[in-house]
Amino acid sequence: MTARKKLQLFDKILIANRGEIALRIQRACREMGIKTVVVHSEADKETKYVRLADESVCIGPAAPHLSYLNIPAIIAAAEVTDAQAIHPGYGFLSENADFAEKVESSGFVFIGPKAETIRLMGDKVNAKAVMMKAGVPCVPGSDGALPEDPKEILRIAKEVGYPVIIKASGGGGGRGMRVVNTEAALLSAVALTQAEAQSAFGNPTVYIERFLDTPRHIEIQVLADNHKNAVWLSDRDCSLQRRHQKIIEEAPAVNIPLRQLNRIGDRCAEACRKIGYRGAGTFEFLYQNGEFFFIEMNTRIQVEHPVTEEVTGVDLVQEQIKIAVGHKLSFRQRDVVRKGHAIECRINAEDPETFAPSPGRITAYHAPGGPGIRVDSHIYNNYFVPPQYDSMIGKIISYGDTRDQAIARMLVALSETVIGGIKTNIPLHQQLLLDENFVRGDFSIHYIEERMKQLKGE
Repeated sequence: MTARKKLQLFDKILIANRGEIALRIQRACREMGIKTVVVHSEADKETKYVRLADESVCIGPAAPHLSYLNIPAIIAAAEVTDAQAIHPGYGFLSENADFAEKVESSGFVFIGPKAETIRLMGDKVNAKAVMMKAGVPCVPGSDGALPEDPKEILRIAKEVGYPVIIKASGGGGGRGMRVVNTEAALLSAVALTQAEAQSAFGNPTVYIERFLDTPRHIEIQVLADNHKNAVWLSDRDCSLQRRHQKIIEEAPAVNIPLRQLNRIGDRCAEACRKIGYRGAGTFEFLYQNGEFFFIEMNTRIQVEHPVTEEVTGVDLVQEQIKIAVGHKLSFRQRDVVRKGHAIECRINAEDPETFAPSPGRITAYHAPGGPGIRVDSHIYNNYFVPPQYDSMIGKIISYGDTRDQAIARMLVALSETVIGGIKTNIPLHQQLLLDENFVRGDFSIHYIEERMKQLKGE
């Protein structure tokens, strides 16, 4: 009996995404002996993963709402190819509860949490309430959505303490947020955020939290099955970001006591058991003055998942697939061993100084290599970077026995990387990795923007 039959895996999985994550999922499936169907837009017909797929289906023009966000087209592609399950990757429809529901009701397996869980954790007001009930520490703020009464809003903000941050309940990716420093600016800021939230997310609900001035962004990666088993694998530091978009991530986080990390990790795993979570997920926290504060949960695989894989040896995508089939987790918390240090640099097709997107034809490409270097990317020489999608064209991951070794290896890898014809943010990565504060592990989520202001003499 083959390993595939023994494990009772899917025969065929449809990948409802594009770019490097589509290729990453495809490679995991091929290793497991699972056939893949790749859906793609007209702009992505020449991509590497489309050519490598067992089957491919064009689902529409380049515009995302006509292709990668086109639920009927994706379901139809699964039907005509006899796929058994759909993996949503990250972004696009990965945290869309309606999509997950439609996938399941159409007779396919959604490789991710149940629709009701996605809905629950997608509403940040409800998610925060659930986490508080589960014993996960949260940022001090309003008890649920803000009321309509202006006097009550002012009272709540005063009680929380300025500065405060107004957040859209249905927001994400840094959108739907506004910092308010004074009482005089509060009500107009609330109204503006509500209007933006309605426009962007179809939900005007907002809430208030205390604004932490120098926090770090720390994540806890979890896995949970359908049998109430849950483990946390590792923490990640994702503090180096610009406009809430992460640039460099690493595991484990530096300068945080292991005792604290173990305690918050165990609480996250317990929360998964309490809410009946299924699949891979990430708890996101702000960390300041020795305290963790929950901000949201991502109910999908993360862009930065490779750093966790490197320090634990666990293939998160394959675990997602096994859990979706119905398998129990093959290991327990005591079996999780975190070893060494890993760093990920997101390589974006953009100007390293202005951050303006730089789509176009890649005229030369050379990927780095060597000990401890991993490259997750779908690009190749003569590949055309389309302007319709996110600017990230790949990720370089370095692993070392120590953080210093991981940094050194990353610097070598970046120096070897050649991407001609377009601009990339590689020079920014090189500057950050040599930065004294980064080397010391002394930075917050505001560090990059503060550093850029200093360089410009503002």
